[in-house]
Amino acid sequence: MEIERAVSKKNLYDYQQEDLTKIFQHINELPKGTNILYQLPTGGGKTVVFSEITRKYIQDTGKKVMVLTHRIELSGQTSKMLHGFGVANKIINSEVKELYDQDEYMCFVAMVETLNNRLQEEKIKLNNIGLVIIDEAHYNSFRKLFKYFEDSTILGVTATPLSSNIKLPMKDNYKHLIIGESIKSLISKQFLAKANLYNYDVSLRTLKLGINGDYTVKSSDEFYGNHSMLGKLLAAYEDVAKGTKTLIFNNGISTSLYVYETFKKAGYNIRHLDNKNTASERKEILEWFANTPEAILTSVSILTTGFDEPTVQSIILNRATRSLTLYFQMIGRGSRIIPGKNDFSVIDLGNNIARFGPWDSPVDWQEIFHFPDFYLENIKNDEDIEREFVYEMPDDLKAKFSKSENITFDIKEEYKKVFAQGRKSKEVLERSIEQHAQICVENSEDVFDARILAKELKEEIAYRVRQYSYCIMNNTKNYKEWLEEDYERKLRSSISKKFAALM
Repeated sequence: MEIERAVSKKNLYDYQQEDLTKIFQHINELPKGTNILYQLPTGGGKTVVFSEITRKYIQDTGKKVMVLTHRIELSGQTSKMLHGFGVANKIINSEVKELYDQDEYMCFVAMVETLNNRLQEEKIKLNNIGLVIIDEAHYNSFRKLFKYFEDSTILGVTATPLSSNIKLPMKDNYKHLIIGESIKSLISKQFLAKANLYNYDVSLRTLKLGINGDYTVKSSDEFYGNHSMLGKLLAAYEDVAKGTKTLIFNNGISTSLYVYETFKKAGYNIRHLDNKNTASERKEILEWFANTPEAILTSVSILTTGFDEPTVQSIILNRATRSLTLYFQMIGRGSRIIPGKNDFSVIDLGNNIARFGPWDSPVDWQEIFHFPDFYLENIKNDEDIEREFVYEMPDDLKAKFSKSENITFDIKEEYKKVFAQGRKSKEVLERSIEQHAQICVENSEDVFDARILAKELKEEIAYRVRQYSYCIMNNTKNYKEWLEEDYERKLRSSISKKFAALM
């Protein structure tokens, strides 16, 4: 959930009004106690829609509405929006121990954990609740409250109707899914900004999956905190996002602090934010970010929900994720459209676009909702993504091989030739080494220069070795690492031999 544009209840957009009508049809026609799920993309105005639903439901039925959120910031934002729609409401937070004045309100906004505690302690008994609205319904913390509202209609609201826990599918708790406007449609109608996507291929073979099905913080910190990836991040920022207000998402605090130091050292105006910052520190940092042109903010997933800064111009995914929800939430932080901003940039350093598809591509939410296991089993794995990588030598490196007529070598094509000739597959790498040695010699004054040049081919060597290992169907990490070391050793030897022959 996020702060939406304040819209009068008389001025809901056409698509919001259509969704409102569909939702009330379901509420009115389905048996009491049937649970409904409503999907609308981040930035589409979910809070606006359910605020108007709350107002109309209370007016039409005379029954009360409970709105549940999972974070304290969201409770305040939701309460404010409801007041904007003329719905007087009371927030049930940690300070509210009992509810003596519940007869004075027709609507309550509550944090899930606080309400659960009060209901368990039997300090609060809620009367006449006809409708329960759950914001960010894909989180599983809400399930514990369902038993208290068995006679109420529950309306879950989310941008991604896919449970945060693969063992607890949403279809077990919701019977119907109502799909709202698509991202592509919201862009074409100028309700959302267009995303310009920049994908940087990254080999993620050192990342490990945790029990929750996503990459572990430890392995992410080790990978994204290394000098090479920090350099790649800075270069990507300078290529695409330099001079724009930029939000960087990381998977670990350690990585985010390294990012902060790297950008600070390069002379950029950057701050770091994580969940260990106090409320006052967070407020000060976010105010700085809002008011500073070209500001860069590096964070650790804390800004994926409950955060809205329309002036963000660039999003950097400095992490990999297997969570479709997180993918949409991160990119959605840049999708606000304001005067002078109709598009924004997304830099992906985690192969996320290759894994999930472009942010605005069509998604069959009904299929994902009804068959989540099938969807999750078929998310592209890293090995399949890497198979599709195409290495392109950077322009500055190409310039160092300007004396050579051809600096490319197609491993797959060469393998086909060798295979057709009935020769040994290792000849493919031998020919590749020969070609690399040749271009190093052609562009160097002596053997020492050539060896230095060969070291700059490390990324291309890793790519060629990977392509070769796919061809021979031996893709183990240890084997590829051995092949790379052997390749580099033979390349140095070949360079020495070529120079010796010139003497």
